[in-house]
Amino acid sequence: MARVIDIDHCTCELKEQITHLLPDANLDLCLTCGTCTGGCPASEQYDMDPRRFLRMVVLGMDDEVRNSPWAWVCTMCARCKHACPMDIDIPKLIYNVRASVPREERPKGIRGSCDQHIKAGNAMGVPRDDFIFTVEDVAEEIRENQPDFKDLKVSVDRKGTAMVLNQNSREPVTEPDELGPLWKILHLVDADWTYPSVMWAGENYCMFLADDEGWRYILEEFVHHVDVNLKSPLVVNTE
Repeated sequence: MARVIDIDHCTCELKEQITHLLPDANLDLCLTCGTCTGGCPASEQYDMDPRRFLRMVVLGMDDEVRNSPWAWVCTMCARCKHACPMDIDIPKLIYNVRASVPREERPKGIRGSCDQHIKAGNAMGVPRDDFIFTVEDVAEEIRENQPDFKDLKVSVDRKGTAMVLNQNSREPVTEPDELGPLWKILHLVDADWTYPSVMWAGENYCMFLADDEGWRYILEEFVHHVDVNLKSPLVVNTE
């Protein structure tokens, strides 16, 4: 049986909460035109799309919204916001819907990756020494087996470089050979770069988990290391 929504008596607690946090969210300005859905990479996943999700929030379908897995497959890429004729900030809506879910009930995979990043500096939980060993080992193999790159320079925590490079934490663990191609490009253009050993992973699952505290901690630790310890003026995030 279809659910009947009584708009006149809608409590809309989730909507009110988000509107309080985002007074410029403009949720009520939705024209239901569907423009947001046209460019959404997560559209039709779990039989959902941005337009439908927004309407559910506006209509006070709070339980359905919080229980929908679609909130967790949205990439928050902001295509919907850029396309929306009313400039409704759907990515911020998604973020705050996620934040409204008790942390222990958020997706286990994302939560675990966030916790690993806080603890170990990367979502895969790779110890610092293991990361450095892998980087040095792969670089040495390239220098030994590829004459064109016998002078390849790869470093961790080299101070005063022109830039610091972040790295997807999955590659050193599951696909270490995938580290090489970017290094070779940087070598050919004579780039002056280094990896950091603190919060070196380019991804930040705490952001996707809507964990403000964890997200902030990771960034603050990373920025402090790059600015104070390495004294590098530029960060290139490969993610």
